Amino acid sequence: MKTYTYDCVVIGTGAAGYNAACRLQEWGKKVVVITEGVKDGTSRNTGSDKQTYYKLGLGGDAPDSVRQMAQNLFDGGCVDGDNALCEAALSSRCFLHLCELGVPFPVNRYGEYIGYKTDHDPFARATSAGPLTSKFMTEALEREAERLNVEVKDGLLAVEILTEKEAVCGLLCIEKATGEPVAFRCADIVMATGGPAGIYADSVYPECHTGMTSLALLAGAAAQNLTEWQYGLSSIAPRWNVSGTYMQVLPRLVSVDENGTEHEFLTEYFDDPYEALSTLFLKGYQWPFDPKKAENGSSRIDLMVHRERVEKNRRVYLDFTKNPFDWEEIDYTRLSEEAREYLQKAGACFGRPIERLLKMNAPAIDLYRDKGVDITTEYLEIALCAQHHNGGVAVDLWWQTTVPGLYAAGECAGTHGIARPGGSALNAGQVGSLRAAQHILHHPGRLVDEELFAKILQKNEGKALGKLIKKDDNIEEQTLRARRRMSDFAAAVRDPDGMKKALKAASAELQNLSEIASVSDRQNLYRYFKLRDTLVTQCAVLTAMLEGKASDPGRIQQTVLKNGEFCCSYRPVRPIPDGDDFFENVWRGYRENENVF
Repeated sequence: MKTYTYDCVVIGTGAAGYNAACRLQEWGKKVVVITEGVKDGTSRNTGSDKQTYYKLGLGGDAPDSVRQMAQNLFDGGCVDGDNALCEAALSSRCFLHLCELGVPFPVNRYGEYIGYKTDHDPFARATSAGPLTSKFMTEALEREAERLNVEVKDGLLAVEILTEKEAVCGLLCIEKATGEPVAFRCADIVMATGGPAGIYADSVYPECHTGMTSLALLAGAAAQNLTEWQYGLSSIAPRWNVSGTYMQVLPRLVSVDENGTEHEFLTEYFDDPYEALSTLFLKGYQWPFDPKKAENGSSRIDLMVHRERVEKNRRVYLDFTKNPFDWEEIDYTRLSEEAREYLQKAGACFGRPIERLLKMNAPAIDLYRDKGVDITTEYLEIALCAQHHNGGVAVDLWWQTTVPGLYAAGECAGTHGIARPGGSALNAGQVGSLRAAQHILHHPGRLVDEELFAKILQKNEGKALGKLIKKDDNIEEQTLRARRRMSDFAAAVRDPDGMKKALKAASAELQNLSEIASVSDRQNLYRYFKLRDTLVTQCAVLTAMLEGKASDPGRIQQTVLKNGEFCCSYRPVRPIPDGDDFFENVWRGYRENENVF
């Protein structure tokens, strides 16, 4: 088995992974980044109508402060105060670091980073470099990694975190191209593997990203807030959020049954068609599914789409080529005041949806055309999709998990709670990866000796990989079946009986996986571990969802693997720490490295 030795291994080449690696390299650590594919991942391959970065206010005359921002993050519910304070305190440092690396965040002629309000944001803290903000971030950090000569090993799938005395001692991977095992002896690991995108069939995560949350779960790390997700309406091919102007131009919503018959179904759920259109308009602002808006608010649209797809087994589309309900013209005076005023100010009270979209946001049309779909002539198929996990692996104020030496940064870290401000995930990934690197620098793990590491490797699954190679390859079939169960019963709409059946099925398949799963050659061995990740993570998430206790913003649900089964417990949120604002005390403590790192 190929074996390498490093101080630290970073898993993932997204914005969080590259940031952690660059910081560690700058500070003299021997670090390597391993990745399934350098050009894969959510950071590089996703976006939205206006992808947002949430940070402390850096322009205008609106008052803001670190403590105020921390309080706003904390108020989202099920958020630990120390994580919120770190994300607020370091937001300016991390944001300006990206600016210096060349991410084109807009400024006015005086250099102010003027912001706008995003969801769950009482201040205008949000900014954007356009629909591909996270892609620009990743590319800028990749250039910095190249400048710093950060070593990157491509084409490796991490399959097991190795521990000795319950602390990190290494990482086992397989080469995707050959199926051969590769081992890393290291003192610390930073997981930047993204959210567990692979557990759902209806997903707006890019297809090249599935996540690898099971790495931490199987190593014994606690997870938290696994029940908390963001779901929203998205196109299926390509996978993209249909937020913002895609909804504000009032397209037709059409479902098509198995006989090919079209149903413009909004009229089946609304007595007043103008109430239907006004509600559809709000989906542009209120893209994430919100249970509070499910009865009388904009999330009614989400539930209707889900019902048409899952319960009625119909395909659902947006049609921009014709006005809703076969109307030649819309009477804009009958829309809600909010919708009417917005469209009037945009000069878009005319024509068909595609003409309104061309007036309001022409690049939105180009975006789909560049991805092979011409929405000026074609229907756009949509679904209620998983978009972001607000829960994940539990971390402390240094983004270290409950396994010493294992850190989680980016979406795989469960720091967001119930209702986060839009764009705070991009900030959290930069802050979390910086904090992890700082802690590794000042409190490095212990590197086990080579002889002991060789003995540890004898216990891993690498030697048994060949037993999975059989005549037939059934991994794809099993993966699709598992993901379909999850989307049908445990997404925005959760069916307790369905979830129990899904958990039972996932547990049984996982228990017998080496017997029922097979691949036809070594080049497909990695897919076995991808399926295992899907099933392990599904079991953890379903256990959390079925635990049944009501959400409480003041406490956090934790989920951990014990004796082969996941179990849940609750703990109070960690409060926002009281700060010592007397400069002389802070300065002395910093000089003496006292209570800083």
